Amino acid sequence: MEFIKAIIENRKLLWRLGKNDFKNRFASTSLGSLWGFLQPFVFMMMYVVVFQFIFKTTGEGNSPYVVWFLPGMAMWMCLNDNIMGASGAIRSYAYLVKKVVFPVDIIPMISIIGNSLVSIFLFIIAAVVCMIFGYFPNILRLIYVLVAAYAFIIAITRFTSAVTTLVPDFSNLLSILMQLFFWATPVVWGLTQLAGHEMILRVMKCMPFTYLVTSFRETFMGGTDIVVAGHGAYTIIFWVITIGMFIWGNHVFKKNKKDFADVL
Repeated sequence: MEFIKAIIENRKLLWRLGKNDFKNRFASTSLGSLWGFLQPFVFMMMYVVVFQFIFKTTGEGNSPYVVWFLPGMAMWMCLNDNIMGASGAIRSYAYLVKKVVFPVDIIPMISIIGNSLVSIFLFIIAAVVCMIFGYFPNILRLIYVLVAAYAFIIAITRFTSAVTTLVPDFSNLLSILMQLFFWATPVVWGLTQLAGHEMILRVMKCMPFTYLVTSFRETFMGGTDIVVAGHGAYTIIFWVITIGMFIWGNHVFKKNKKDFADVL
């Protein structure tokens, strides 16, 4: 496939541009790239302070809230930041589209690589905190969930990056949708709160965001296994949605990329 081939052929260039993308966001500040790690870390810790120490909230299964919360929030921030960043990447790198012979297909990957530096940091923080409390990750599950997360990110941003390039207002709509998805995904609330609403619970588990957040959380906490639940029904649904979204998004991207230079 043209997209995958372009990534493989330009992997070194992608890595270099991805690192520069991250550094350039904070180039004019005194602390530089440190802000990229500090801001999301403080944001996550504020949730922990408010819910665990002020509201005295516990995680599901009476686990410490910090253990229950941090993996889910780290995964959500990875999804949100990568989707939002990659969706607007082509407009951010308009000069590559208009003035240079450059493989446009891989431009969203530049943002994904840049944002992934922060995501890896948040995953490490979540893992360290969980292990301090005695919750150790299932390594094979961890690898699977990360692969699934980035497969989903790439699939959805093939579509959103194309549409955002053609219709700039779509980025504002996408921002609103991601806020709605945040509250509709069990990041700060648990699926056990839907007990007694079996149909709603099943629908929620079919959502890719729920699948990824819950799977990453269960990597550390164990418990109900959404990956193999119902003979892997939710895993099958997740990959059907992801692959279908990639095929559709790839079609939209390839069909419209010839017009990108004209609208930028």
